[in-house]
Amino acid sequence: MSTDDNARRLDVLVAIEELKAALAAHNITLPSLGIDAMTFLGSVAPPLVELGRCNPETARKLTEALR
Repeated sequence: MSTDDNARRLDVLVAIEELKAALAAHNITLPSLGIDAMTFLGSVAPPLVELGRCNPETARKLTEALR
């Protein structure tokens, strides 16, 4: 694994933690927020953040926070 791969993997982990903290500030939790395993293990594209699914109440909270 190259230094670039490690940096990209660290970047996605940091981004996830930052997003969790920002959502928590609005009392929003995305239970399945995490790393997209397929892109995390690959070396072609940057790893992706898996936002996952949420219930309607969480979707409304997220919508309101973005307005």
